[in-house]
Amino acid sequence: MQRNSVAKKSHSCPPQAPPRLSRQQQTVLNGLNQQPHPISAQRLHRFLKQQHSIGLATVYRTLETLKLRGLVQIRAGVQGESLYSSVEQDRHYLTCLRCGQSLVLDACPVGELQRQLQRTFPFKIYYHTLEFFGLCSLCKLQTSKNPS
Repeated sequence: MQRNSVAKKSHSCPPQAPPRLSRQQQTVLNGLNQQPHPISAQRLHRFLKQQHSIGLATVYRTLETLKLRGLVQIRAGVQGESLYSSVEQDRHYLTCLRCGQSLVLDACPVGELQRQLQRTFPFKIYYHTLEFFGLCSLCKLQTSKNPS
């Protein structure tokens, strides 16, 4: 009995261009790119409403879609509120637990680690976050004077 074997072709598909953004997605992403710091969905909505007719629910849905496409990143504020920014704004922070002030680090200390992980594992990394929590110098000083 003879077996017919079918040779599997080994071919690579040409890389696909990322799907185009809808008008609403582009509007939300442009709005994020205009912000100097990560912003809540509510504040982004207020900002966008100055020039566009867009609902808060649409902003939330669009941010979620953009996050899943790797175009938006989220970080939690000290009060637990989600803060959004474009992944192109690769920022890392020192955040004070008392006053909520966030200081931006000048350089990304984990960029090389991300590149190494991307090469090592079959995993598409969209973005990473790094945040240190503690007390700023003013709050630390106030705490040492008034330890209650």
